[in-house]
Amino acid sequence: MAWFLVIVAGLLEAIWATTMKYSNGFTLFWPSVATVLTMLVSFVMLSVAMKTLPLGPSYMVWVGIGALGAFIAGIVLHGEALSLTRVAAAALIVAGMGLMKLSA
Repeated sequence: MAWFLVIVAGLLEAIWATTMKYSNGFTLFWPSVATVLTMLVSFVMLSVAMKTLPLGPSYMVWVGIGALGAFIAGIVLHGEALSLTRVAAAALIVAGMGLMKLSA
């Protein structure tokens, strides 16, 4: 259950990063509200998961999911470049998350 919370919290991190982009520096009301709410729920879920999980692996998986989600959102929603180098960097993040999870 704790790892499920970390995964959902990581997905919420990707959402708040994306809505933060849409908030235009917190100048647009609804995207700003969405950013703050998803941020809070993500932090709370991570905090609850960390009651039973070790700090390093849980935090790294949370950040990794958020980073990958923001990477994908940037490509899909904002037309950011998809290059071999960027895909390789994302693959290294996934590999690092997998190794960290295995070490837990």
